[in-house]
Amino acid sequence: MANPLQSLIDTGTKLYLDSVEPTEVDKNLAYGAVGATSNPAIISSIVAGGSRDEQVGALLAEGMTDEEIAWELTDQLVSEAEAKFADIHQETNGNAGWVSFELDPLLEDPSLNLKEDDVVRQYIELGKKWATGHTNRMIKVPATPAGLRALEPLAAAGITLNVTLMFVADQYRIAREAIWRGAQGKVDPATFKSVYSIFISRIDVYTQKKLQLSDAAQGLVGLVNAKRIWKENEKFWADKDLSLQQELIFASTGTKDPKDPPWKYVEALAGSDIQTNPPETNEAVAQSDLSFTRKVDDMPSQEVLDEIDAAVDPTKMHEFLMAEGIDKFAKPQRALLALIAEKRKELTPAE
Repeated sequence: MANPLQSLIDTGTKLYLDSVEPTEVDKNLAYGAVGATSNPAIISSIVAGGSRDEQVGALLAEGMTDEEIAWELTDQLVSEAEAKFADIHQETNGNAGWVSFELDPLLEDPSLNLKEDDVVRQYIELGKKWATGHTNRMIKVPATPAGLRALEPLAAAGITLNVTLMFVADQYRIAREAIWRGAQGKVDPATFKSVYSIFISRIDVYTQKKLQLSDAAQGLVGLVNAKRIWKENEKFWADKDLSLQQELIFASTGTKDPKDPPWKYVEALAGSDIQTNPPETNEAVAQSDLSFTRKVDDMPSQEVLDEIDAAVDPTKMHEFLMAEGIDKFAKPQRALLALIAEKRKELTPAE
C-alpha cells in the first residue's frame, strides 16, 4: 500500500504540523511528522472546541485575567506537543523535534501605536520568558522591523528562533545575518539552530489579484521565490561548520486556489528542508496515491522566470503582504481573548 507522506519524507523533507491540537499531533506523529508549530488561531480553535474548559475554569478560579489565561493555555498546549516530540529531538541531537511558540502578535497591532523600541524590548523579554525551561521550543518572532531588531540579542541569549511572517529575500537576509551575529561566540556551534519561515500561497494570492501574468507564470511566484531563498540559504550555511541544519520552513502551504490540488506546494517543494503543513493538507496527501520525488531543485523555464522577474516588484509585494500579514497576525489573538471572555461568562457560576 502506498504511503505518500513517507515518500515525501524519503525525499529529505522534514514534515512538520501546523497545529498543536493533541489528536492532530498524535495522528501526524504516526504519519512521520517531526515537529509542530502554534499560533493564536490554532489555540482559539482548540479552546472553542471545549476540550480545555476544565483548565479554563481552574485558571478563572485562580483569578487570572483573560490575557493571562490565553498565554497559560498556549504554554500548556505547546508544552504538551513538546513532550510528544521530545524523543525525536533527542534522537536527532536537536535537528528536529521542535515546537514553535509565537510571541504576542498584539505587539504589532498598529492601533496600539506602540513605539518600535518598546516593541523590541518586549520581544526580547517575552522571548526569554517563554523559552526558559524548554529544550525543544522554538521562539517564533515576526520579520517586522521590531522583530528583526530583536533577533540578535535573542540569539545571543541562546534562544532557538523561528523567524516568521517572511515574504521576500531581503527579510530573510536581515534575519539570517542578525541571528548569526548574535550566535557567534555566544552559542555552542554544536547546538546552534535557526529556521526561517517563508510564506508561499499568500504570494500567489497577491499575484492573482495584483499582477497580469501569463497562464504559464501565474501561480508560480510563491514557489520561485521560496526556492531561490532556499538555494541562498543552502549556500550561506555550507561553510559555517555547524552540527545542525539552519533551515527554511516552507509555510502557508495550504492551497488557496480551488483549482489547485491540495498538495501543489507539498509536491513542488519535496526534498527541501521543513514543510509545516496544515492538518487538512497532510490528511489530503495521506489519503492520496501519490509517490513524491525530489522537486525542490526544479525551476520553471527561463522564459517564465524572466516574466516573473519583470512583473514582480519585491518592495511593493513586501509592503502589501506585510500590511495584510500584520492584520492577520493580530486579529487571531484578539479573537482568542474574546473567546476566553465568553468562556468566563459560560463557566463562572452565577452569584
